[in-house]
Amino acid sequence: MSPLLPKQCILIVDDNPENIDLLSEVLRNDYRIRVATSGEKALKIVYSDEPPDLILLDIMMPGISGLEICRRLKANPDRRRIPIIFVTAMSSTEDEKRGLETGAVDYITKPISPPIVEARVRTHLALYDQSRELERMVQQRTMELLTTRQQIIRRLGRAAEFKDNETGNHVLRMSHYARLIALAHGLGEESASVIFNTAPMHDIGKIGIPDSILLKPGKLDAEEWAVMHQHPIMGAEIIGKHDNELLETARIIALTHHEKWDGSGYPQRLKGQDIPLEGRIVAIADVFDALVSVRPYKKAVPLDEAMRYFDDQSGHHFDPTLIEAFKRALPEILRIREIYADENGALTDLEFHIKEIYDHKDDPKGYPDVLTSTRSESD
Repeated sequence: MSPLLPKQCILIVDDNPENIDLLSEVLRNDYRIRVATSGEKALKIVYSDEPPDLILLDIMMPGISGLEICRRLKANPDRRRIPIIFVTAMSSTEDEKRGLETGAVDYITKPISPPIVEARVRTHLALYDQSRELERMVQQRTMELLTTRQQIIRRLGRAAEFKDNETGNHVLRMSHYARLIALAHGLGEESASVIFNTAPMHDIGKIGIPDSILLKPGKLDAEEWAVMHQHPIMGAEIIGKHDNELLETARIIALTHHEKWDGSGYPQRLKGQDIPLEGRIVAIADVFDALVSVRPYKKAVPLDEAMRYFDDQSGHHFDPTLIEAFKRALPEILRIREIYADENGALTDLEFHIKEIYDHKDDPKGYPDVLTSTRSESD
């Protein structure tokens, strides 16, 4: 083993100290050894911040048996890949079969043969290293594909901005608002990040709306609104249906962010829980930013008036439960609104990252640039 690399760690679990001493003597020159004389202590070591690279596990122990330890570890996504070799006096074919079916990679019977123990440990550690390297490569490739999809989504969002008559940072702000609402509603960081990364595509369908309508400086008439109401369908068709979670979420948001809780929205007149959660969240984020922002054809609505609007529309336009989550997230939403206020300058790219925003929250100039605004029926 290279002196530059730390020794791999072997956890020996046996209630008999003599067995532990024997195995330790065989392996200690090549590996770091940790020991446990009970199942409880073994699990504590495995679930620590420095889990072992391989476990030598007795089956017959008081308290938690070796088979039960193996079952628990194989049921845990964070620890199931650690190879387990049973080292036991239970030598029947049926015992070995049961041990391997439980999830062990190998089965050594006592009394042990030191050369066999050394060879089996070396082989399974090599396989484990190969497995981890393959997993790392897969994760790296998956991240590259995810990054590519995010770039596509952001660039298409930028394309929609070129068709709109607004400048500013609407898309950036509302994407952050949507993420904060999702977190306040109880979604995990991963789900909230998917919403954050796909919300910029909510108005991609406006690419298909004629400029005479989209760029009209004043209010739209009924006929013009009928055309405008087609942009969610256009957006969904532009994105298309996908098995990929990121692109499918973008399609759902584009299609449903103008639906209303009471069924009076468009384009499908969905009602209540039939509206996908992502669309309900983005609806609140989109309308809030539209209300409190200055547009060429309207003044910004004061915050207290905007909040009264959301109270009035809870159960009508918006999901009441999400309105409560929105209120819980409001302090952080207002901070994002201040950081990315249009008067701070129009940003022109969608290269923004959550971590940088929260790591540099006292330095707005340090935040990455992002893209701009869209027109909402609430404007």
